[in-house]
Amino acid sequence: MLRKLSFTLGAVAVLMGAGLWLSWPSSMATEAEFTLPFAATAQTDDSEPSEVEIVNMVQGDENAPITVVEYASLTCPHCASFHKEVYKDLKTNYIDSGKIRFEFREVYFDKYGIWASMIARCTGPDRYFGVIDLMMRTQSTWARAGDDLAIISELRKIGRLTGLQDDQLQSCLQDADKLRALVAWYKENATRDGIRSTPTFLIDGEVYKNMNYDDFAAVLDEKLAEK
Repeated sequence: MLRKLSFTLGAVAVLMGAGLWLSWPSSMATEAEFTLPFAATAQTDDSEPSEVEIVNMVQGDENAPITVVEYASLTCPHCASFHKEVYKDLKTNYIDSGKIRFEFREVYFDKYGIWASMIARCTGPDRYFGVIDLMMRTQSTWARAGDDLAIISELRKIGRLTGLQDDQLQSCLQDADKLRALVAWYKENATRDGIRSTPTFLIDGEVYKNMNYDDFAAVLDEKLAEK
C-alpha cells in the first residue's frame, strides 16, 4: 500500500504562507522556550520566489548506466519500510558497485517532513544520506512523538547527533528563502513527473511504484542487460 499524495497545490500555498513556520526566538535558553518553526494559520505569500539553488542529492557514479530517482516523504511509513528493507541491499549491490546513479527527492506531505528535510540538507551532501537513513529508521519515534514541540525536539536531537549545533539548527530552520525554494522545487518535480504516491521511483525515466528488493533488482538487471 502506498501513501497517496493528497497534498494539493492549494495546500502547498499554505506551506509558503507568511511567517513560513519560522518564528524562532533569538535566545535559546531551554528546550521549553523554543517557539515552533511553523505558523499554522499562515496566509498565502504572494512574494516573488527567491533564487536559491537546491542541490540534487545523489549517490553513486555520475556516469552509471542507470539513473534511479526516489520520491519519498520523511513522514511516510512505506518510505521508511523501503529504506529499512530494500535500500541497504540496493546501495551495496547497485549504488556502491557503480551500476546505478541514485537520486533522492523529498516529497512534502506536511510540516514535519519539511522540518526534517531542512535539517538533513543543512548537514551537507556528504552527510545527507546518512541523516536520511537515520530519520527513516527512527521515523516511528520522532514523527509520532506527540505535539509539534515534541516532534521538533526529536528532530533537533537528530540534528545534534549529526554534529549540528543549536545555533546552526536555529539558522537552518529560519531560512525562509530556502523553505520557499524547496517547496517550489518539490512542486515542479512532482508535477513534471506525475508523482501521486510515495515511495515512487523513476528508473531511467520510467515510473515504478514501491517494490521489494527482488522485484527492484529484477527491473535493474533487465535494464542493465539492455545497455
